[in-house]
Amino acid sequence: MGRYDGDVLAGNWRRRKVVPEVEAELDLVVEDADSGFCGAVVGFEFGAVVLEDRHGRRRNFPLEPAAFLLDGQVVTLRRPAAEAAPARPRRTASGSVALDKVEARVARASRIWVEGIHDAALVERIWGDDLRIEGVVVEPLDGIDELPEAVRGFGPGPGRRLGVLVDHLVAGSKESRIVASITSSDVLVTGHPYVDIWQAVKPERIGIRAWPQVPRGRPWKEGVCAALGVAEPADLWRRILASVSSFRDVETPLIGAMERLIDFVTEPGEL
Repeated sequence: MGRYDGDVLAGNWRRRKVVPEVEAELDLVVEDADSGFCGAVVGFEFGAVVLEDRHGRRRNFPLEPAAFLLDGQVVTLRRPAAEAAPARPRRTASGSVALDKVEARVARASRIWVEGIHDAALVERIWGDDLRIEGVVVEPLDGIDELPEAVRGFGPGPGRRLGVLVDHLVAGSKESRIVASITSSDVLVTGHPYVDIWQAVKPERIGIRAWPQVPRGRPWKEGVCAALGVAEPADLWRRILASVSSFRDVETPLIGAMERLIDFVTEPGEL
């Protein structure tokens, strides 16, 4: 037979060798066919597989066809199908984990007092879910000028604690002097530095850069409304309250003060 006998185009020479696809599961050990780098799959970045060798060195390799060796066999690595991401826990407006199918607790004897109905509404907007589960009632006062007398009338004691949130609680203020007269270990009075609870809302939430400066001697809400061109304080308050949906919408001092009060009236020692 001559060297050219037979049909050199006969047979299945056009059929490509099938390269198996393998899911690049974590800890799968493979070798990059071009560089010879061998390592375990430790993750994925920017569409590439990340391999780590036995010395802890990491390199990224594109997931190209027939680019890797597995037990000496050429394979194509495929990123595993994305697993369903675990559902994030639902959060309340205060940022705490929401508890499903938990009924509101019967009200405790302990209470939290705030200075007025606006304070109570804002506290409800952010911490209402937490307070209902804990069984804590928030009650508005009409200012704190008569706070010492009101505390005596409440009769705080073990199992009957009282937390009080005070506006403008800063050194040298009238509020600080009133608070200093309350010494019961079953009462915690704390507060924030803002003249009014309105000011504890971040100003950008209602579309202003900063809260207006109000001259001393002028009622603060009246001065703010005048500076912002609002005729009725009730109209501005509705706008403020509507801008608040979570703790992220208020200033940190208010958040810290409320969290301390909730902890105080719900800690195991008060039951």
